[in-house]
Amino acid sequence: MSSVDSDQTPSTSRDWFFPSPSFTAKSSHQPPTRRFSTASRTSKPSFFTDSKPPIRSPSSSTFRSSSPSPPTYVPTKDITYAGNRRRPVYPRRSESLPKSNGSPPTKTEDVENAAKEKILVGKKEFRSSSVCPTVSWWTAFLIMIMIIAFSSLIHANYSLQSQVKHLQNRISKLDLRLLACENLDPVDDMESLEERSGNRTLRTSALIFSLTSLTLPFVFFKYVDYISKSKRSSENRSEQVSLSKLLAYRVDVFLSVHPYAKSLALLVATLLLIGLGGLALYGVTEDSLADCLWSSWSYVASSGNHADTEGLGPRLVSVSISFGGMLIFAMMLGLVSDAISEKFDSLRKGRSEVVEQNHTLILGWSDKLGSLLNQLAIANESLGGGIIVVMAERDKEEMELDIGKMEFDFRGTVVICRSGSPLILADLKKVSVSKARAIIVLAEDGNADQSDARALRTVLSLTGVKEGLRGHIVVELSDLDNEVLVKLVGSDLVETVVAHDVIGRLMIQCARQPGLAQVWEDILGFENCEFYIKRWPNLDGMRFEDVLISFPDAIPCGVKVASCGGKIILNPEGSYILQEGDEVVVIAEDDDSYAPTECPMVCVGRLPNTFIPERSVERILLCGWRRDIEDMITVLDASLAKGSELWMFNEVPENIREKKLIDGGLEVDRLMNITLENREGNAVIRRHLESLPLESFDSILILADESVEDSAIQADSRSLATLLLIRDIQAKRMPCRESVTDGRSFSQVSWMGEMQQASSESVIISEILDPRTKNLLSMSKIGDYVLSNELVSMALAMVAEDRQINDILEELFAEEGNEMQIRPAYIYLREGEELSFYEVILRAHQRREVVIGYRLENAEQAVINPPSKHEKQKWTTKDLFVVIAEKE
Repeated sequence: MSSVDSDQTPSTSRDWFFPSPSFTAKSSHQPPTRRFSTASRTSKPSFFTDSKPPIRSPSSSTFRSSSPSPPTYVPTKDITYAGNRRRPVYPRRSESLPKSNGSPPTKTEDVENAAKEKILVGKKEFRSSSVCPTVSWWTAFLIMIMIIAFSSLIHANYSLQSQVKHLQNRISKLDLRLLACENLDPVDDMESLEERSGNRTLRTSALIFSLTSLTLPFVFFKYVDYISKSKRSSENRSEQVSLSKLLAYRVDVFLSVHPYAKSLALLVATLLLIGLGGLALYGVTEDSLADCLWSSWSYVASSGNHADTEGLGPRLVSVSISFGGMLIFAMMLGLVSDAISEKFDSLRKGRSEVVEQNHTLILGWSDKLGSLLNQLAIANESLGGGIIVVMAERDKEEMELDIGKMEFDFRGTVVICRSGSPLILADLKKVSVSKARAIIVLAEDGNADQSDARALRTVLSLTGVKEGLRGHIVVELSDLDNEVLVKLVGSDLVETVVAHDVIGRLMIQCARQPGLAQVWEDILGFENCEFYIKRWPNLDGMRFEDVLISFPDAIPCGVKVASCGGKIILNPEGSYILQEGDEVVVIAEDDDSYAPTECPMVCVGRLPNTFIPERSVERILLCGWRRDIEDMITVLDASLAKGSELWMFNEVPENIREKKLIDGGLEVDRLMNITLENREGNAVIRRHLESLPLESFDSILILADESVEDSAIQADSRSLATLLLIRDIQAKRMPCRESVTDGRSFSQVSWMGEMQQASSESVIISEILDPRTKNLLSMSKIGDYVLSNELVSMALAMVAEDRQINDILEELFAEEGNEMQIRPAYIYLREGEELSFYEVILRAHQRREVVIGYRLENAEQAVINPPSKHEKQKWTTKDLFVVIAEKE
């Protein structure tokens, strides 16, 4: 092989050819050939040497070194033609290689060897042609070997090309570093070397520190375990708590007590992982500390960012950081998922805080809630709606489902439900109790004493709010005897409404005056007309008699006297002159629907000389037993004439009734005007009712029995059955009956007609708890009713909107003072007389009565606060007027 061929051989061919040590030793005394003439052609690949680039001095562009160094491999520019080189042909050891005496072959010997090789090849071809038929299989085998060898060479070529490209990239990076180092002088060179050596020490220290920090927790836990076992093994300290349990307990307390302990622990773990991972990367790479910390964060944030890492050390560190990042993000995902689930769970269960102002807060849950929400929604309609917050010890979803089933329109009012106890201050703060304009405490269904006791504790909790209360408290009580105690605790903040006392007195009034129940249903609540109190400065100095006819859209019925500390006087004298600061109490449709005008000229006229009969002896039947029945007996004794009879028909044994009445504070022997007649029986059994003289009673009161009052539907069903049985028995006992058909069947007309005729002889008042039951009674027209729950809800809503209304209601339901009454028209006018409503008002005020409405002879309902009060109309003596008058 000639030297020319040696020079033209591409550099790629030398990637796999290296002279053996023996060959190098033999030829060390000979002059160097062109094969190893330059350092660039004889250098080894860079992956066999240190990756640090040599330092080049600024005076020359070549490397200088005081000691000889092994040749390095640098590919030349003709590297792309490495695939076109000729494959060298080596002579056989037996015939082509001449024996050498240690000297290299000359050019003449090379030529001779080549000639001999051609002769040998010719001989082989001749021999192969002669034996071709016998060795054809051998030729196929050689061809296969050549194909395999050729494919392997192609594969090796492609792999070498990829390695070359990789080396070229590294060479380009090294060239850039060399260009940066050319501007340095030898002094800077030495300083850079010292700096690199110092950086290497620092990086090693950082790596050791990170590994030590990771190892210390395991060593610490092992030490704690060892100490715990040694303490347990000692006999004198057998009962002492081990250190490991104590540490576990402290960690448990920290995670349980502090609300942000888990998030804080996760943050600390993340920072430690980023810091220790950055130090470890700083120890195994050449990057700066800031870059390593940033890389560590990227590995933590995304586990796929370490895929481009090179080198064993950096890869191990990056994989470890990525694995820790996956654990941290799994923990973070769990914490976020738990927080979101807890938030949705709190929203679903109504544990979130209510951020509202000037809202109405209702504490508790009862059958009266539906009617109460309806009345408050009607009251807020003029304001465009309002906010009502309901808090009870029930599930929020159940409360919202029950409210959604209520068949009325909220008229823009929003109802917010929350679960909680009114006895807990934290739950009260959750519903912004200090910013509510009114707080309504509902009585619980069940035992009256337990319900009132809970209401008392609720009032104590409300008065204990540190921020104070902006609004007043309206408390529904079940027993009148507990009213004094609640007012003592709540002082001026509390207004009480005793439900049973109000309903009992109302039933007595309605039983003695038919049609009064419908009047109270119109006045209580906000659907029709209600009480309002407002100051009108232009009325100062005017007599109350003139004030009565100064409101075309309202009816004045009282005055709130400023000089008496804001005391409300209903039905004052006509000569009373309004002073500065006095307010007028009126009955109007809405608070902004009325205003005073100039006083019109009205001719009063004179009252007819009619005689008002005194109270007559009555016979009244009470069906059922209430827990406050002794209060009803006391009211009846004060309102009935002397010699009246009160029959009590219920399932309570007679020997127990007197004891219950005495326990309730009633002494039967001290009753002045009535006598008690006790009968025992079931009000829904016909034969028990037939034992009573039902046709002789002036009025019958059907009470919601104490045994079934917890269930509104069951109590109403019992009351309705009792009413039908009593009316049927009365109809059968009446001497004469007439039937008038109006298109209905005979049986239906006969049944309804008989009961309606019986209703004209006596008055029956039924206590109804469910508003849906009133439709049956109103259609049959066989008896009157009192919606106890709805009327109490109306009263609560009115007092919640204006606490001054409670003073009016207390006087109207009290034993003394003014009350609502039904008066016959012949007291104020004559038959066929034409009068305006203003004239009727002034005539009635001569009797110290305030007329607020009327009911015509053929009308079914009374008209409260009629319009066009100045227009005259013809009246009859059978018409009725609704008045506010002194109790008789």
